[in-house]
Amino acid sequence: MGLEKARAVHVDGQFTVAGDTVVALGQRILPKAETDDEVAACLELLSGRAHQVMTSVVVCSPDGKVAERLSSTRVQVKRLSQPEVKAYLQSQEGIGKAGGYAIQGRFGAYIKQISGSYTGVMGLPVYETAQLLNGLGYRL
Repeated sequence: MGLEKARAVHVDGQFTVAGDTVVALGQRILPKAETDDEVAACLELLSGRAHQVMTSVVVCSPDGKVAERLSSTRVQVKRLSQPEVKAYLQSQEGIGKAGGYAIQGRFGAYIKQISGSYTGVMGLPVYETAQLLNGLGYRL
């Protein structure tokens, strides 16, 4: 999906960066939650469990070369109480987010542990992006 996004917006002569993030619990891919009910369903599944967040990042160079990487991060969520879920739903932070949460917001208080890229969970793995840009000739 990240590659399709990059190709859709790439302009010759410019660098383009695009990406896409999915949250996986076992073999199940959680949705990009669009309603409170979808956020609540995601939180119920994630509560007290570990899951994977995978973000693809794609860079197109000015001359059309393409480089891509996949960032995969294991995230452990604490067991969530009903008041915690209710408060998170009221914040509306999970709307439009893969897996129904934003680690950089209030939900960060519910994360017990991560192994991998924090910025990848946010949706743009900065280290990997910098490496791709550097490899295609963009100097940071």
